[in-house]
Parts: sequence; C-alpha cells; structure tokens
Amino acid sequence: MSVRRRSAALALLLMTAAGCSTAKTTASPQGSNITAVPEPGVEARRLTVPFDTYNFSPAEATTLDSAENLLVRDCMRGRGVTWEVPPLPVDADSAPPNRRRYGVIEPRIADLFGYHMPPDGPTVTTYKARVSAWEKGLSSKAQEAEKGCSQEAEDRLSAGTPKVNESLFNQLIFKTFDDSQHDAEVVRVFRSWSGCMAGAGFHYADPLAAITDDRWSTDNPSPQEVRAAQTDVRCKTKTGLVATWAAVEQRIQSEAIRAHAKDFQALKASKVGQLEAARQVIARG
Repeated sequence: MSVRRRSAALALLLMTAAGCSTAKTTASPQGSNITAVPEPGVEARRLTVPFDTYNFSPAEATTLDSAENLLVRDCMRGRGVTWEVPPLPVDADSAPPNRRRYGVIEPRIADLFGYHMPPDGPTVTTYKARVSAWEKGLSSKAQEAEKGCSQEAEDRLSAGTPKVNESLFNQLIFKTFDDSQHDAEVVRVFRSWSGCMAGAGFHYADPLAAITDDRWSTDNPSPQEVRAAQTDVRCKTKTGLVATWAAVEQRIQSEAIRAHAKDFQALKASKVGQLEAARQVIARG
C-alpha cells in the first residue's frame, strides 16, 4: 500500500474517529446476538469535505489493495510461490470516509453501539480475515519475496502519475480540522451542544471529548454509554452542529486547496491515475 494511502487514512482515523482509541469495535452490542450489521446511515454517507476529492476513501483504498494483490500474485507465481487473492468486498460494506468525523451522528448506530465503533460490513470482515490469516501463514521466504513484488505492484499502479507532497497533505488534514474547532461559529455551536448535553446530565465541552471518555473503553457499550451517545446525536440535530461544523471545514479546506493549488492538482491526478490503473488490473483478473 502506498505511503499516502496509509498515512492519510491513519491521519483521518486519528483525527476524526478518536473514539477508536478508547471505545472499542464491538460485534455484539450490549451482549445481544445481532448478526446483521446495519448499513451506514444517510447522515454519514452524505457528509463530505473538499479534501475527499484528493484522498482515497476506504472503498477506493480496497480497490487499490485488490489490484496490488493481483499483481503480487502474478509476480509471486514467477518466483514459484502461490498467492491467494480474496474476493473484493462490496462497496456498500465499506464505511463512509467521514463517518466519525464529528463523533457519532447516526441515531441507529448510537442506539446499538453507543460510542463503540460498529463492526465492518460482512464482506469487509471476510476480506480482512482472509488477508490476515493468509499473511500470518507465509513462510519467511515468501514474506521476503512479497516485499519485492508489492513494491513492483505499487510502482506499476503509480506509473505515469505525478509525484505528490504527501507530508503537506497530511499536515493540512490535521491543521484544517484543528482550525475548524477554533472558528467562532463552531465554538458557538459547541457551547449550544454542550448545554444540551448538560441538560441530560452529560458534561462535555465538545463532541470529541464525549467520544473519547475513558468510561467507554469497554468490550461492549454500557447502558449509560448508549444514553450518552443517543443524547449526543439528538443534541447535534437540535443545535445544527454537524451542518455548522461541516460548512466551516468546507470553507477552511477550500482555502487550503486554493493556497496549494499545484499540490492538490497533483494529488487529484495521482489518485485518478492509480484508480484507473487498478480498475484495469481488476478487470483483467
């Protein structure tokens, strides 16, 4: 996987899904036996920011991984090593890129999981499990061969695409998000949201403080956590927090894109080129 796909995805994870560091992923909310993972809500799917155009979504990153896997398979065959290529997950099972950007925003997810991360969709779960099991079973010789083949695959997918300033992009991901939290409009809506939460007995300065509460660092969400998350989502709706924060971020990110126009042009061209190359590899099989 390319540096940008790893680092940008990690940056977004650390920045927007801070709850992952405390509230764990759970597959059995409140001890129940729920076999069907609810699809991401419309609230999460429709949330976008300008940087999305230049970054790889989870579904796009999986597309690139799948193409690389096919190229690695061919390369490894040439070295006498069998390589497994698991079926590609369906896009609908991939989480929206901004799902946790402003904390929990989906009522159904709050009801079932509180602040815990919901499980992956079924095909994503299967894909990750097969890849993990396969990689753990590789011999040291196969692992060494895989490194060279992976580099060849990445080089092939990025061939002809412009060089990008990955460091700048990741710095701007953090900076623009931090700047948005200090904008006067966002500070105002944080106060309104905090007052709404306090009215229900939950005291937090902002949504990120709520989702990173150490009390939620449990295997499964407690009834109190679920109530807090439900109140959180209701207060976001009541105060218009998501719309306000998103509008501010869109303005700040758009300003950053204009200030670094050439860098962002290169990012977009690189993304488009890599995805097109990946789709051609996948179509060939």
